[in-house]
Amino acid sequence: MRRESARFVFHAALAVFGLALSGSAFAQAQNWPTRPVRWVVPYVPGGATDLVSRTVAERLTAALGQQVVVDNRPGATGTIAFDGVAKSNPDGYTLITAADTLPLLPSMFPNITFDPRTSFAPIALMSTQPLVLAVHASIPAQNFKEFIAYAKAKPGTLAFGSSGTGTSQHLSGELIKKMTGIDMQHVPYKGGGQAIIDLSGGQVPAAVLGSSTVIPQQKTGRVRILAVTSKKRSAALPDVPTLAEMGLAGFDVYQWTAMLAPAKTPKTLISRLHGEVVEILKQPATRGRLETAGFEAQTGSPQDVANLIRDGMERWTKLIKELKIQVN
Repeated sequence: MRRESARFVFHAALAVFGLALSGSAFAQAQNWPTRPVRWVVPYVPGGATDLVSRTVAERLTAALGQQVVVDNRPGATGTIAFDGVAKSNPDGYTLITAADTLPLLPSMFPNITFDPRTSFAPIALMSTQPLVLAVHASIPAQNFKEFIAYAKAKPGTLAFGSSGTGTSQHLSGELIKKMTGIDMQHVPYKGGGQAIIDLSGGQVPAAVLGSSTVIPQQKTGRVRILAVTSKKRSAALPDVPTLAEMGLAGFDVYQWTAMLAPAKTPKTLISRLHGEVVEILKQPATRGRLETAGFEAQTGSPQDVANLIRDGMERWTKLIKELKIQVN
């Protein structure tokens, strides 16, 4: 009886301890944040990832009652920013925007010290958008097929820009080259914002970029969008055909953005942030702003983000090795 009584007391104590911990974690989530939150964007201002991050950060500041400060940290295709965040204190005060480029980094940078699958805690999927193949207005091609014919007539003399080496934009351009037999040089930029400036100015004749970056320039007449990379047409560009429609069977690439935190960030804080972001992305004003820019607002779960990272690593590793793509 004494042994059973002692066991009962022991388990009761554990239960009380567990409730105390649970209550403490709940209190932590409720009290957080007590100071500004830093949200790292691994690319230059003005690109697609930056636009989504700032749209959500502006509203998250109001929801949390503390300033959410967007901190652009471009360089080395985002590896510098991701490495820094992976090593940050997992206390909810450091966040980072991941895009579809994150799963490609281990293949491009074998010596990185972080693992996209384990070094971060996924919080929420925020948006998706197709990429587009666009040309400067001076290029005579009016559609994708005319562009391919134009490129074949000038082998090796044309160039296409992207937001950086090893990005989904870069790899999509390489896929287009492979599937059509054209020969173009790749011009990597430090983000979509810089690439669209040169495309609209005619410094680079073509580019593969996020649709949100290019749509405003198409409206000015400076650039012409020839095709989208997703399997379905974009709601923002209903008259622009997909590459699959243009004969590149199975072509389906789109850009996504998600919020991450350092691994081991308390689940209570992850849950709190996920809920806040979902509510923000459900707001008609937020969805309208993103859709006008060419995005589709999403409210994906942490597991959805983890799946995108895992599937992206599996999808692109083979192509990177096959094409022997290296960082310059």
